[in-house]
Amino acid sequence: MKHKGSCHCKAVEFEVESDLENIRQCNCSICIRRNAKMIIIAKENFTLLKGEDHLSLYQFNTNVAKHFFCKKCGIYTHHNTRSDETKMGINLGCIDEVDPFSFEAVRADGKKLSDVK
Repeated sequence: MKHKGSCHCKAVEFEVESDLENIRQCNCSICIRRNAKMIIIAKENFTLLKGEDHLSLYQFNTNVAKHFFCKKCGIYTHHNTRSDETKMGINLGCIDEVDPFSFEAVRADGKKLSDVK
């Protein structure tokens, strides 16, 4: 199923193809602070529709994972994962007409990865 999504100010818009079933909440140092539930999808199931110039990239530790935020409103929209280069995480709260509180998330132990350099 295709879903549209965006950051808060709508400067960044995207489309994902997902059944909204592979939901994770990570405990790594950045995810614990942003407290977002994420759907994990194959990279080819993500299409950036608008706002590439509004995205800011943040990397830390090994600099493998790429975390993207809107420069204008600051919302985390998506990231490329460190553990699997074919996958990416999408902020479930950025998907239109989806209530992230109505979904249970599996805990991802990203904190364990932080210890590996």
